[in-house]
Amino acid sequence: LQMLEREVVGGEQAKNQDLKEKRKRRKKYADERRTQLLAALQQTDEDGSDWVLLNLRAAETEIKDLQSEFELEKIDYLSTIRRLERDLMLFQQLLDRAQTLVRRDCNYSNLEKIRRESVWDDEMGCWKIPEPVVQKTRLP
Repeated sequence: LQMLEREVVGGEQAKNQDLKEKRKRRKKYADERRTQLLAALQQTDEDGSDWVLLNLRAAETEIKDLQSEFELEKIDYLSTIRRLERDLMLFQQLLDRAQTLVRRDCNYSNLEKIRRESVWDDEMGCWKIPEPVVQKTRLP
């Protein structure tokens, strides 16, 4: 009964050394193959991560270049705006002074009216302003 039990529980080839060696070799081969596959997978991941890291660094460099270029353009625009504001203030002060010298019977004595009558010409890229007119008034 015990002999029968050992054959059922352990199998009939339980004591066969050749079969045990064959199983051991298969298991060892499977473990080696699994280790090789894991190493290859890890190498692939490292290569992929190196490529991703390289692309990330290139993108970061591109972003920094664009930001510095944008900053330089921003500084240039702000400088231009400040210069144009100063020029505008100068011309406004000159007009305020010169307006008092214009005769009252000239249409240019009222600059607000001239400004309202002026029209921007897109084709020419300039303002069309009214011609100066001096109105002669005769007293009887």
